[in-house]
Amino acid sequence: MKNYKKAYIAGGCFWGMEDLFRTRPGIKNTEVGYQGGENENPTYRNHPGHAEGIELTYDPDETSFKEILDYFFRIHNPTTLDQQGNDRGSSYRSAIFIQNEEERAAAEAVIKIVNESNKWEGDVVTTLEPYATFWPAEDNHQDYLIKNPNGYTCHYERFGESFISNAD
Repeated sequence: MKNYKKAYIAGGCFWGMEDLFRTRPGIKNTEVGYQGGENENPTYRNHPGHAEGIELTYDPDETSFKEILDYFFRIHNPTTLDQQGNDRGSSYRSAIFIQNEEERAAAEAVIKIVNESNKWEGDVVTTLEPYATFWPAEDNHQDYLIKNPNGYTCHYERFGESFISNAD
């Protein structure tokens, strides 16, 4: 295996995010799960404080952490607190789980660009949280929209144009 890296994000129901990210350039694997909560071994029915998130394995020679965040901010609404579509509660918060200072700086820079773009009606409320154990979700939640093509999702590309392409 090459020198792949992992990124951890949450932006509402994990099924829709996984489905969109799986085909992105440089993304080598996706896994949905729970992160940032109160209990060990969380489940779909018992994950207090955990966000429904996604672990992205990516090739840094093909995509960057900033490019991942750019897409993240185009496929969910980062201005709604603890909500995406019909889903409400802290499980559906917008969050980036930061592993190091390089990621923190990149996340802060992308958030600034997104806010200054004025494409969203409000300011970004995405939290920058320290990396916490990522607990993979149950098998029936992995690749859910492949297994259930008519399943629910509130994720889609809201903006075709990159936030960062004109900012770097």
